Amino acid sequence: MAEIDWNDFQKVELRVGTIIEVEDFPEARKPAFKLKVDFGEEVGVKKSSAQITDLYSKETLLGKQVVAVVNFPPKQIGPIMSECLVTGFYDSEGAVVLAVPDSKVPNGQRLI
Repeated sequence: MAEIDWNDFQKVELRVGTIIEVEDFPEARKPAFKLKVDFGEEVGVKKSSAQITDLYSKETLLGKQVVAVVNFPPKQIGPIMSECLVTGFYDSEGAVVLAVPDSKVPNGQRLI
């Protein structure tokens, strides 16, 4: 594993946001949802595609806070332009478990 320094880490904008919209994404190659995540005033609302259908339903995702990278360049994923990368971990079965704050924090807070 390559080491990074503090300046490298500071380049990554990991921020918390609240999922405000969840839609099915039938055009995706692997099962996924289309998300809109509110990162507060400074960053705003960003769209993302997330392959998280194994453990989450649209209902359980709505209003959930997540940690995402918000400073990647936009990436075309099928018919949508993904504007952030929602983060998570693979469990032992290969399903994605979202990285989430332990308690509610203001949208847009940066991971330190």
